[in-house]
Amino acid sequence: MASASFGKPATTFCERVASVERRSNPAFCVLGSRSKIVLSRVLASQITVGDEIAFPVPTGDTAGPEICITKACSSGTNRCLYQAPVGYVTQPKLDKRNQHFVSAQIQHGNLGISAIFLPCEALREYFYRLPQTDAQGKHPSLYEILGVSSRAAPAEVRLAFKLRHLELTAAGAPHLEQVAVERAFNILGEPELRACYDTLLGDPEAPAVFPYGGFGSILVSGERSRDGQTFFARRILAFSPERRRRRFHLPVRRCDFYNDRALCRDVRRRLEFWLDPAVLHVVWDATWNQWKHLLRTKMEVDAIFVPRSEYRKRRGEWELVSWETALPSRLEAKLPADFQRQVQAAQTAYHRFGQYSRALDEIRFYLEHRAIERAELERMCSELRIPGDFDIAQISWRPDYDPFFYCQLARRARRIYLFRDEYVFDVEKAVVVETPQLGHATYVFAKPRSMESFLALYTETTKNNIRQNRDNIVAQLGFLGRVIHGTDSRAWLKEVRQRVGEQD
Repeated sequence: MASASFGKPATTFCERVASVERRSNPAFCVLGSRSKIVLSRVLASQITVGDEIAFPVPTGDTAGPEICITKACSSGTNRCLYQAPVGYVTQPKLDKRNQHFVSAQIQHGNLGISAIFLPCEALREYFYRLPQTDAQGKHPSLYEILGVSSRAAPAEVRLAFKLRHLELTAAGAPHLEQVAVERAFNILGEPELRACYDTLLGDPEAPAVFPYGGFGSILVSGERSRDGQTFFARRILAFSPERRRRRFHLPVRRCDFYNDRALCRDVRRRLEFWLDPAVLHVVWDATWNQWKHLLRTKMEVDAIFVPRSEYRKRRGEWELVSWETALPSRLEAKLPADFQRQVQAAQTAYHRFGQYSRALDEIRFYLEHRAIERAELERMCSELRIPGDFDIAQISWRPDYDPFFYCQLARRARRIYLFRDEYVFDVEKAVVVETPQLGHATYVFAKPRSMESFLALYTETTKNNIRQNRDNIVAQLGFLGRVIHGTDSRAWLKEVRQRVGEQD
């Protein structure tokens, strides 16, 4: 069988099936030219002798991810099978017959098909498996598969999944039964999909969303459009999402806490996932959002992530925003042994901010007009009867700020000044200004002859004046440039070290 050359357009191979061997591992079919093609078991189960098979010629003896089969013994709306890698899947829309459908974009297609149109009925049948009664009996709901009430909290749903999984494993249950339990939890364990499922239970004709937004390999039955560019699917026979395992540490302060779950984000890795109390074995509530920025602890995350994306409007234009989210059934997280102690310390610090709010407001008033060295601020705190173990540096922190930036600069500083909502670090060969808030940059200045003169001049200008060099302020302050925080903290540190004159 001919092979495609790397970097050239793929050659389409089209021939009829002479025989199919489904019992071998892997399964394969033999074509009229005696060429042998290895197939997945699901696809092999759908192929019969006489079917016409078309696919881009692969580089080896296996069929590529895209393949189209025209059935020899079928007609009408299910005369073709199509397997392809899909990317973004749209939200439900209405067609000309006033029925809901979604459109899946084909990735790296070479057979002329650019999209698959999927009726929401096919999504409901394959992913959501609504309870119904047929000749074989009643199909249970996803809640019944897990053995929980439809009003169960997220932690209860997870515990039910774990128990059911252990039961099936101990009983040596068939693989398909275990897959059904995991699929049920991956729907009910994700808030948006659970809301969609609950809506479908009340109204089976309601539009259904494609779980996790697509991105994977799909096998469908249906027919091609007249121009061949669209495949109108009637049934989903199989879907396998793209998956990637990730292990990393995430600051707990990057979670948004709700009473029964938490939404965690890692901007640098472009990850977003949900946690429930059963994952971390910790109970929380929404009040954690008030003081979470005072927590420096990190949790260890080990999960299988799948791609996800949606269109969002930015500056008047629609953009496709992509990230990854964790499958609830493949998510584990672990907190450090001293987590409860750190929680208590953060709560205590937060209450102190409230207890000494009037004294802190007085300090903030002074900081609005002049830069004050940290040692002097600590003396002021003592005079205002603020305890000596109170960290005055946190007076300017915002919940989204990463302490890494502050800690790296503080360990290099001879003296630290506070001014308004900024830190001014007097390091060996430079002066560095840092705003403890997400989205800000680090400003670096040459080492002045007099720190007092520098501060007097700096406190009379603004960041905007520096960026626009009004009244030649750049030269007067010795401004060397900005270092964007970005998503890679190591890259930020490397550039800061270069600008402040540190040796490698």
